[in-house]
Order: sequence, then C-alpha cells, then structure tokens
Amino acid sequence: MRSPEGRATRVVITGAGAITPLGLNAPDSWRAMCSGRSGIGPFERLAGHELKAPLAGEVRGYEPARHFDEKRLQLLDLASQYALVAAREAVAQSGLDLAAPGLAERGAVVIGSGAGGENTHDASSRRLYAENNPRLHPLTIVRLMMNAPASQLSLEFGLRGPAFVVSSACASANHALAQALALLRGGQAEVALAGGTEACLTLGVVRAWEAMRVLADDACRPFSKDRRGLVLAEGAAVFVLETLEHAQRRGATILAELAGVGMSSDAADIVMPDAEGAGRAMRLALADAGLAPEQIGYINAHGTGTQANDATETRAIRAVFGRHADALAVSSTKSMHGHALGAAGALELIAVLGALREGLLPPTINHREADPACDLDVLPNRARERRIEAALSNSFAFGGLNAVLALRRWD
Repeated sequence: MRSPEGRATRVVITGAGAITPLGLNAPDSWRAMCSGRSGIGPFERLAGHELKAPLAGEVRGYEPARHFDEKRLQLLDLASQYALVAAREAVAQSGLDLAAPGLAERGAVVIGSGAGGENTHDASSRRLYAENNPRLHPLTIVRLMMNAPASQLSLEFGLRGPAFVVSSACASANHALAQALALLRGGQAEVALAGGTEACLTLGVVRAWEAMRVLADDACRPFSKDRRGLVLAEGAAVFVLETLEHAQRRGATILAELAGVGMSSDAADIVMPDAEGAGRAMRLALADAGLAPEQIGYINAHGTGTQANDATETRAIRAVFGRHADALAVSSTKSMHGHALGAAGALELIAVLGALREGLLPPTINHREADPACDLDVLPNRARERRIEAALSNSFAFGGLNAVLALRRWD
C-alpha cells in the first residue's frame, strides 16, 4: 500500500523477545553475542547416546512451569512454548495495547518454523513403535501441527487478523518477517507478531543430520579455513512490527525500520548453495529498501560453518557489493548460538537490531585461520564498535530458498 503521495508504507520494529542458547531473553542473548560467549556445548538432552557430532546450541535453564500452568502445557509443544515466551517479551517491550478498540482485527501473526512440533512427534513415535502402545495423547495433533505456534500466539494475544506459519527450512523466519512486512504494507494489518521458533533437537533429527555429514564435532567456525560444519540449535525470537504511522501515533519507541526484503529461489540444487541465487536476494532486498550497496555497514551472514556455504556466500557478497565488500563488516553469530534452522533468521535479527542501536558489531568466534575463499572482514573473535546506517541479514535454505532482510537505523 502507498500513501497519497505515492510512498510505500513504512514498517518499524517496536518490540523484540527471544529465548536462545545464549540467554532466556533478548537482552541477555545480545550481551552474550557482544562478549563473544558461546552457547554451544555438549548435548545434555541426548546424554548417553553415542553421537558423531556431540555438540548443540541447547536452551539451558528454561523451566516451562515458570511460564505456563499445567493445563496450558498440555497443549504446547516446546516450539510453541518458545514462541510464546519470546512473544510475551516482545509485546511487553513494545508497550502495545493489543486490547485497544479495533486492533485485534488489525493484528497479524506470522511465525517461521522448519520442523514444527518435532518433540511431540518424536515422543508419539517412540510410544507407538518402541513401546508398541497404540494409545497416543488426545492432544497430539494440536501440539505437533505446523501452525500451532502462530495459532497459540493468536489465542494468547486475541489477534484476529491473518495468522499462519511459514516453513522454508533455514529461511523460514526471514520469510515470515517478509510476509508480515507485506501484510502491513498491503493494508491487511497495522501490527504483527513475526519471527521464528524451532525445537527439534531429538535423536531422530540429529541422526538425520549426522547422515548428511555436515555437522561439526568440535566447534562452529564460520569462514575459518579449518571449519568442519554446522552445529544444530534451538530457540525462538519474535518481534512486534507496526506501520510507522501506527507506531508514531501511539508514541512508541522504534528499534529499527524493516526497510525491505529480498527473496529468490536457486532452482539449481536441493542442497548445494548457489551464489547467483543468494546474490539476487541481496540485490532485491537493497532495491526494496531503497538502499545503495554503499549504505550497508554490516551483514549478519548465513554463515553456517560448512565449506560450501561460507565460500559461496562470500562470492555472492562480493558480486553484489563490488569494491564496497572490502569495507563491509560481516559476521556469523551462529558461531555462538548455533544454527537454529527455521528460527535462525529471527535469532540473528536480535544481533542486527543490537548492532544498529548500539553501534557494536558482534563477532564471528572460533575463527582460527583465514581462508582465501572467505576473504571478507568477518570480525574474527572480537566485537567491534562501528556506527552503521543500515544492515542486511541473510538466510539461505536447503531447497535453494533465499530470504534477506534490509534494516535501517532509527534515530
């Protein structure tokens, strides 16, 4: 939707919430990123199993009973729990009164998730096949259905506008934020809860990833020459998005502007990344935001720590930014919180918001040796103070699906 003057509706972020391997809220997660602290460690949930890749970014210290009563927990897979915890924090920070007259019908929910209620699915499968028990919990379906996190947020906050889940593997959260942006721009909502959630660190999922031979057995080392693969993780981050007009009308504190998005499909290979497709998504995000490449000061890279991804992403960045690529700061916070799959882009948006607001760029930790194939300024091991005007956040998924967010600092 455009204003009478022909300008596209602007969309801003007014609240952020998170539960991650780095902290049980957004501020703690951000501070951990700034300090270069790792949330990756030996698997606790799968202790006792012989794993080829025994590391994970688990959410530690989370106590469901502190957030939900026993009756509510019967309805909630861990993925929905994480989404609700993050959304409550985001709404509280925003100061948004979702009970204001008429706002419920103008409020949307869009959540990204790659696996949905995997813990429920895993428990049901064990009960059925391992224990030979044909009687499953009567609420199994409502716990594991893919749309559960979005539906639970809609119920929690009484939002009666569009509500749905986007599932596109590791690009899910960025795709969800892109769809929320489109709803607000298109006039179908004035506010939205958007982000991503993932909780799929089950034995079956880990074994499947082991079979692909892309998991690291020592640490996540994005862009380092000796990188050995990715580390699986879990968590959620949810954001309050509003049209600028709505946010200003109520005097909200604006964290940043979600200025544009770019989405593309490689149509090349089901698993191998493609520099042309990734680059096209970055170009589209810049164009949608009305930003020149030289205005970008920081990129939160997809940066999984695999040999193929990091080199391919480097080529894509150089193709898009040309000489300016040498002036860009690029880091992968997956080195600290791991790869949260469908929630990855949401967790990484916490990093981008912090960088824009505080002028502190989070590092790529565990970096030991420069790789000529990854010849960017990857902020090795230490955060850096730098005021930036705008940033990109990259998410590239199996299936050749690319989603890039462009954000602008708000003063």
